Amino acid sequence: MNEANDLAGGVVAGEPGDGPGDRAGSGAAPGRAPEAAPPGTRPGAGRRRAAKGREGPEPPLRHRIITASLLTVAALYFLTPVYWLVVSSTKSSSDLFGTFGFWFHDPHPLDYLHRVLTYDDGIYARWFANSLMYAGVGALAATLLSAAAGYALAKYRFPGREGIFNVILAGVLIPGTALALPLYLLFSEIGLANTYWAVLIPSVVSPFGVYLCRIYAAAAVPDSLLEAARIDGAGEARIFSTLGLRLMTPALVTVFLFQFVHIWNNFFLPLVMLSDSDLYPIQLGLTSWQGYADRQPELYQYTVGGAFLSVLPLMVLMGVLQRYWRTGLTEGSVKA
Repeated sequence: MNEANDLAGGVVAGEPGDGPGDRAGSGAAPGRAPEAAPPGTRPGAGRRRAAKGREGPEPPLRHRIITASLLTVAALYFLTPVYWLVVSSTKSSSDLFGTFGFWFHDPHPLDYLHRVLTYDDGIYARWFANSLMYAGVGALAATLLSAAAGYALAKYRFPGREGIFNVILAGVLIPGTALALPLYLLFSEIGLANTYWAVLIPSVVSPFGVYLCRIYAAAAVPDSLLEAARIDGAGEARIFSTLGLRLMTPALVTVFLFQFVHIWNNFFLPLVMLSDSDLYPIQLGLTSWQGYADRQPELYQYTVGGAFLSVLPLMVLMGVLQRYWRTGLTEGSVKA
């Protein structure tokens, strides 16, 4: 009895961490304090080393040099034309052909850009507004239509679903130039040729957007969340507008940007559909200037300045929307 009392008293009087469970958890010997970290070691250094070990070894130096070199070459390849455009937009028509193309010579950028905007009663500003309308309205409508179609193909089961999706995939493979002439004949029959609708209506159809939205909706919109919303009494339209569109935001941003750039740079469809210069987008209008540049040499400078201005909306749009891509890429990397 005295031995039992002494053992119980020792357990009660012992310090925390001396029990069997604490010993197993701490890995320290009974009655011994845990070993102190070596002098000069910062707190958390061991955890950082362990995390670095899980990430894998750092790639060799030569691999990093090769990767950085390839990225540098690619950046120079894509940025050199933009740099040339910036330099050339500050020159007169004579300086475009008589000076070094990659450096400035008596630059007057604001003066030359003002001439571009005021030439022929400001026709360039009208072309710019037309392009914004074609690309903005067309890309927004195409994004919403692609989102609805992709969401339906991903989350609803109905007869012929896979057949419809296969037809959409086939539409991705058909070049737009092959459809321009049939579209012109169709729009001529219904009286919409040489109107804004002749460019807007074909622009709202994006087979690639439907494909991307279906793939993304199948992966990013959980069925359990939709069932919970239906149990709470939400209708299908409300579920799509409040849950589906919000979860599909990265895909929608991608579709919008791709379609905006496609419509903004589209040249052949407006060329076939439009004959009134007041309806021209920027690309078609600049081409018409270039056709008269032999008789009016100043149009060379106006064409280059107009091309520089036409790049600015795409640069702004890319800078504004890229954060949505980063958000979408990191959503699936966080574990609960």
